[in-house]
Amino acid sequence: MTPVLDIRGLTKGFTMHHLGQGFAAFDNISFTVNAGEFVLLKGANGAGKSTLLRTLYRSYLPQAGAVLFQSAHGQIDLARAADIDITHLRQTEIGFVTQFLVARPRVSAEVLVAEPLRLAGVAQDEALKTARHWLQTFGVKENLWPAYPTTFSGGEQQKVNLARALIRPHKLLLLDEPTASLDATARAALVQRLSDLKAQGTAMIGVFHHPDDVEHLIDRVIDLTPDIPLQEERQDVAV
Repeated sequence: MTPVLDIRGLTKGFTMHHLGQGFAAFDNISFTVNAGEFVLLKGANGAGKSTLLRTLYRSYLPQAGAVLFQSAHGQIDLARAADIDITHLRQTEIGFVTQFLVARPRVSAEVLVAEPLRLAGVAQDEALKTARHWLQTFGVKENLWPAYPTTFSGGEQQKVNLARALIRPHKLLLLDEPTASLDATARAALVQRLSDLKAQGTAMIGVFHHPDDVEHLIDRVIDLTPDIPLQEERQDVAV
């Protein structure tokens, strides 16, 4: 089986210019992710979990290594691909769920959530219908759907964020603490959606502050803590 994602020797560090020194986020990381596989990243604060996700999403450029993604158009190295190709893949095949919503001013929740479908060519009425379904699923009150998310509480913004990020399937889904600020109902809806996507073949890499939420979905755990073996099997791993 050809993996959806093949990470080879990935290295990332940062330079603290005001201190005149640099530090490593992670070094020489290699692992693969197959279709329908859920990989959990673990490690102490500062181990580089979120940085690794952002590097895979190409928000950060790595210093070394390759990130080979099996796209619908063939294999592409996300570490070296042109920005225009990365933008296209984000719109069509690679999703990223964070705990923060970046909402544009004076754009309603339902329009914001429907946008990924509209960009994919779905008719406006159908996109809005689907957006409202997911807003309801994640527990956003109906009277807030036409309101601006910039006025919402942090928890309500996160529900809008999830509805938007998960409204359509992706080949690869990156999850950075998506359960932060969520109530029990929204967490249950998120876990069900992730379970459905996994069954449909979505490859997922996630960071969860409370991994018990997704314990039954986890296939493997990658521990980024320095000085221990990088990859551990799912069985008998203490999360």
